[in-house]
Amino acid sequence: MSPKARTAPVPAATDPAIIRNFCIIAHIDHGKSTLADRMLQLTGVVEPRDMKAQYLDRMDIERERGITIKSQAVRIPWEVDGTAYCLNMIDTPGHVDFTYEVSRSLAACEGAILLVDAAQGIEAQTLANLYLAMENNLTIIPVLNKIDLPAAQPEKYAAELANLIGGKPEDVLKVSGKTGMGVEELLDQIVRELPAPVGNPDAPARAMIFDSVYDTYRGVVTYVRVVDGKLSPREKIQMMSTRATHELLEIGVSSPEPVPSKGLGVGEVGYLITGVKDVRQSKVGDTVTTFLKPAAESLGGYQDAKPMVFSGLYPLDGTDYPVLRDALEKLMLNDAALVYEPETSAALGFGFRVGFLGLLHLEITRERLEREYKLDLISTAPNVEYEVTLEDKKVIQVTNPSEYPTGKIAEVREPMVAATILAPNEFVGAIMELCQSRRGIMGGMDYLSEDRVEIRYRLPLAEIVFDFFDILKSKTRGYGSLDWKADGEQVADLVKVDIMLQGEQVDAFSAITHRDKAYAYGVMMTGKLRELIPRQQFEVPIQAAIGARIIARENIRAIRKDVLAKCYGGDISRKRKLLEKQKEGKKRMKMVGRVEVPQEAFIAALSSDDTSKDKSKK
Repeated sequence: MSPKARTAPVPAATDPAIIRNFCIIAHIDHGKSTLADRMLQLTGVVEPRDMKAQYLDRMDIERERGITIKSQAVRIPWEVDGTAYCLNMIDTPGHVDFTYEVSRSLAACEGAILLVDAAQGIEAQTLANLYLAMENNLTIIPVLNKIDLPAAQPEKYAAELANLIGGKPEDVLKVSGKTGMGVEELLDQIVRELPAPVGNPDAPARAMIFDSVYDTYRGVVTYVRVVDGKLSPREKIQMMSTRATHELLEIGVSSPEPVPSKGLGVGEVGYLITGVKDVRQSKVGDTVTTFLKPAAESLGGYQDAKPMVFSGLYPLDGTDYPVLRDALEKLMLNDAALVYEPETSAALGFGFRVGFLGLLHLEITRERLEREYKLDLISTAPNVEYEVTLEDKKVIQVTNPSEYPTGKIAEVREPMVAATILAPNEFVGAIMELCQSRRGIMGGMDYLSEDRVEIRYRLPLAEIVFDFFDILKSKTRGYGSLDWKADGEQVADLVKVDIMLQGEQVDAFSAITHRDKAYAYGVMMTGKLRELIPRQQFEVPIQAAIGARIIARENIRAIRKDVLAKCYGGDISRKRKLLEKQKEGKKRMKMVGRVEVPQEAFIAALSSDDTSKDKSKK
C-alpha cells in the first residue's frame, strides 16, 4: 500500500483512544535513528526534499559520530482500518552514559520497541534498557533490525530475543530501517498491541516534564506528557515542586518541527513555551498544573542524574575564564546532568571542576565547549568521588586529589558499579582475567544461547572509567559489550600519590589510587615528566610520594658549561678547583632556583590517552 493511503493529517488534541505513546530502545549502533527516519518518511510528516539521514539528531556531533545524545519526541499519524491514529514516538540514545535520557523517555510512554541488530544479537545495553522498560511496566514489541545485511542471522537472534522476553520466535518482527522493509507492519503492530493512555480529562491538569531544552530566541522549551486534564494556550500554569507560575505563550506538538495547537489533552505529548530563560525553572520530573485549578498531588518524579566522573576544565588562555563560565552556564541549560563549581590550581590557574555521567559525556561536553564557544581547553585526568572518614569521625567528600585530607584517616569509601558484560563464550577466560585485575568480584554468569554468555561483576568505578572498555573490546575482538550502573560504595585501601618537583608539590599531577597501583602510577608519572620538562641550570629531582614516603624518583640532569675548555694541559689541581667552583655555584642556584613547568608539558602529562587519540584522529 502506498504511504499516502495509510497516512492522515496529524490529528489535533484528541480522544486518548487513538493515541499511542512509544519509544525505541536499543544498544548503541543498532539502528534506532535509521528506523525513526523510515517511520517519518513512511508516515509523510517529512517532505522527501527535506529528508536527511538521522533526521532527529539535531547536533553536529551526533551526526559526525553517528550517535544519539538527546532524546527527541515526534508526533506521526498512521491509519489502520480507516481510523487515523496519533503516534508519539521518542528516539532515545543507546550509550550507557545517557541512560538517564532513556529512563526519562520511558516514563512518558506506554510501550517500547526493543530493537536488536540481526547481525550482532542482544548486547549489554539492550538488556539494561529492557529491564528499565519492564520496571516502568511498558508493553514491549521485540524487533530485529538490519535483516537486509549479508551477515544477518534473523532466526538465531529471534529465538534468543523470544527466550529473553518470554514469547515465540515467530512473534519477533523483522524489519530493515535502511530499506523500509517491514516498517508498515511494525506501525500496525504498535497500534494493535500498545494500550491507549489512561487519564481523567475532567480532573485538574497534571503533565509530567520529561525534557527541556534552551532555545536562543524563545527561551526554555519544555516537553511534557499530559496525564490528567487539559492545558490550553494563554492560561497560567504552575510548577508543583517550585510553585513558580508562568503564562503559556505557546503550546503545541513536534511533528517533527514545532506545530502550535489549541491545547494538549490526556495522553498527549507536546511542548510548552513560557518565555522563561532559566531551564532550572522547568525541572525534569516536575509536574505542571494550572494556577487557577491546581492538582492536589504531583506525579512521581525522576531522580536527578548523579555525576559519576569528575574532571577539571581549564582554559589554555587565562583570559578565557569568563567565556568558559558563560559557556558552561549555557550548556547546562541543554544538559540537565551537568554540574560544575569553580576551582583553582597553582599550576593551571582558574577553571572549573565538572561532574559527568561517564567518559563519553566528558568527551562530548568538552568537544561542544571547544567547538561552539571557540575555546582551547585542558582537562585534568578524570577521577571519581570518594568519601573519606577521619579518625575524629568527620566525613569529607573528595572529588579532587587536592581536597584529600592530610590528617589521620579511619577509612576511605569508593563508588562501586554493577557491570554486565555480554560476549561470545570463547572469551570468558579473558574477560574474567581483566575483571580480576581491576579488583572485580564476580556476581554470576548466564548463557543466553549456546555461544553467548552474560557475565556480571561488581567493580570499583575508578577502575572502569579510563581504558576498561577499550581493553575489553580488544580482548573480545570487538564482540564484547558492557553496561554498568551505580551499586553503592565499599571501603578500599586508597592512597594519594603526590608528585614533587625539587621538593615542591605540583597539585595538578596528584592522584588518588589503590595502594597496589600507587608504585606503578608514581613510576609512570615521574618517567613522563622527565621526558617533558626541559633541563635547568641545576639538577632537578622528580619524586612520587605517599605522605612522607618517596616511592619513585627520576632526575633531570643539569645543563653544564664546559669550564675546562680554557685549560690546555696544566696541573690537575687547577681543573679540580674550577670544577669545585662550578659545583658550588650549581648548589647555590638549586637553593634559590624554581622549576617552571611549560604549558605543553602539563597538556601532554594530563591529557588522558583517549583525548590525545581523539585529537590525532582529526
